[in-house]
Amino acid sequence: MHRSRFILFLLLVSTPVQGIARSGQQPQPRLLSIEEALAVALARSEEMVIAQAGVDRAGGEQIRARSDLFPQLSAAASYDRALASEFEGLFDVSDELGDLDELPFGQKNTWRLNFSFSQSLYTGGRIAAQSDVANASRQNAEINLASTRAQVMLDLVRAYYDVALTDRLVEIAEATYRQADATYEQVRLAYQAGSQPEFELLRAQVTRDNQRPIIIRRRAERDIAMLRLRQLLEIPPAERIAVSVPLDADTLAPPAPFAAAVLLTTEDAPDVNRATIRQAQTAVQQSEALVRAARAQRLPTVTFNSGYGEIAYPSGAIPDDFRRNWTIGAIAQVPILTGGRLRADVAIARAEARMADARLRQARELAALDTQSTLEELRATVSAWEASAGIIQQAQRAYAIAELRYREGVSTQVELSDARLALVLAQATRAQAARDVQVARARVALLPDLPVSNPSGIIATPRPAPEAPQPQPFRFLR
Repeated sequence: MHRSRFILFLLLVSTPVQGIARSGQQPQPRLLSIEEALAVALARSEEMVIAQAGVDRAGGEQIRARSDLFPQLSAAASYDRALASEFEGLFDVSDELGDLDELPFGQKNTWRLNFSFSQSLYTGGRIAAQSDVANASRQNAEINLASTRAQVMLDLVRAYYDVALTDRLVEIAEATYRQADATYEQVRLAYQAGSQPEFELLRAQVTRDNQRPIIIRRRAERDIAMLRLRQLLEIPPAERIAVSVPLDADTLAPPAPFAAAVLLTTEDAPDVNRATIRQAQTAVQQSEALVRAARAQRLPTVTFNSGYGEIAYPSGAIPDDFRRNWTIGAIAQVPILTGGRLRADVAIARAEARMADARLRQARELAALDTQSTLEELRATVSAWEASAGIIQQAQRAYAIAELRYREGVSTQVELSDARLALVLAQATRAQAARDVQVARARVALLPDLPVSNPSGIIATPRPAPEAPQPQPFRFLR
């Protein structure tokens, strides 16, 4: 009696210690919410940095295009030391004209201080057209930034729910293995008791052992999905993370960051202004501005200019007497013969404008098709998820009955295996449908800024990042 109490005391004392040791060796992973994951992905994405740099560059092009509207002023200072001159000794003798040593010819030291000023008075609309081209480029860069942001968010949502799905598939595979192992233990005991033949024992063992490769494959898929999520979040391997998404819940609310946008986009689906359409519109504006700029080359340009300079020729290195030059004037230039270059520039610009207009019409058609396809995909995934609602309960009930029948000896292992496979299929289908619904909802919410799927490759839009590899269904369920 005392010995049993002593053993019980040791167990009570050692259990917390062992738990502490295990917790020290395996720290709890950091649980990531979808909001936190999206914030981290957007802050660390190289695609976002590139797109933002494109916006900054377009802003610089705007400033450069408008700079010709403003006065241009420059200054220059120079010093020259003559080592040898063709005028050396030419003015050594003075005559009745006076002392010529101060003339600028052949002086050893020359100092110059110049200022140049110019202002464009008339350019035929060339500067305004260049500004319109730069403004359209800036708009296109901003649209590209929004499109890149939407694509990064969609890629993150896919990777996030892929991890949740593969976690669930691992749980299903492990639960299936435990069920098969329990059946095997039951058959083994019956075989030892002489109530079951060896064939039934071997069948139960094979059924159980067939689950081990499936578990290994599911765990590998989970590791691959986690690697993809880590790559998007740029999380080091030493940091453990986990996601918590109930893919088998009775209700499936939209992801919090997209809940409002899903309802708005779904209600106003025909009026969704896609990023591809906006980019095509800016391309049309840009091409029209280029036509105006090409036409402006035929018109004269008038520029006002002024030059101011101070010049000194001291005998020593330090200047002591400066002489002044100051001029003002205007320059008018007009092309007369260009060998057809200006006519060719106008023809090229007009052809580009027609191409841009055709691409805009094509973008609207493809955007309407892609929008409707995306909404139909959402409806299909929601319908598939709703259809799978009662299947799991029915499959669980059928498996419980089959297990009871087998335990009572009124059914075979084939019936039990069929019921188990039906349950696994129902659980996997439910989890896959929940994942598809959430990803489809995120895509619909991000629809205005996402590029249009374009198999023809004619419209220039940002190319979406490749999707994360999707977990394959159970091979033995096919």
